[in-house]
Amino acid sequence: MVIRRQDPWTLLNQLGGELNRLYEGQLDPDTSSPATSDWVPAVDIREDQDRFVIEADLPGVPPEQIDVQMENGMLTIRGQRESASRQAAEGYKRVERTTGSFYRRFSLPDTADAGRISARTANGVLEVSIPKQEKLQPRRIQVEG
Repeated sequence: MVIRRQDPWTLLNQLGGELNRLYEGQLDPDTSSPATSDWVPAVDIREDQDRFVIEADLPGVPPEQIDVQMENGMLTIRGQRESASRQAAEGYKRVERTTGSFYRRFSLPDTADAGRISARTANGVLEVSIPKQEKLQPRRIQVEG
């Protein structure tokens, strides 16, 4: 006999999260829409002193299936996660991992240096590094009198 811990709120929390994503996507046209992709990877966005970093969970997605583009202040991450055919005859009783296309879009601040953006993957996580433009130092203007 297997003892399983059951949390009655898990499904309700998942539904709430999906509804929030759908609602936020309709309010903010700069974000990705669930209607444009089969699944939406989770992302973390942080700001360091000299760069912005976007980390996206993309397990099982090879680097050649990931497309990162920057255009008009918008960073787009899209791609495809393929899966082998899963049939009940092969022994699968449950399939929860989503496959298909994904799409995320982010509006970048004016301080981002679009020409130096880099991306790499490691352990199923895509890291997009967006350097900040070097700050212009204030220049003191001599007033003659």
